Amino acid sequence: MNLHDPQVKQTLIQRLRRVEGQLRGIQGMIESERDCQQILQQLSAARAALNSANAAFVEQYVAGCLLAEDSPHTRQQLARELAGLVEKL
Repeated sequence: MNLHDPQVKQTLIQRLRRVEGQLRGIQGMIESERDCQQILQQLSAARAALNSANAAFVEQYVAGCLLAEDSPHTRQQLARELAGLVEKL
């Protein structure tokens, strides 16, 4: 899939960089032996941010690939593939 809209692409990259920063912060928290509850809270926040990025990407996939496909057979195949991917989330 190609992200044709540069703004969408940039937004997704920014979200992923934010998650990357959160994960580095969590690593630092573990290394400095911070409170377990604080670490769990940050892990939960990082997971939520990654889930949000994932949802935004799926939305772009549907709009850019699934709905743009002319062939009903190919659209159906793409829908099956998407359902398989979402099932693994």
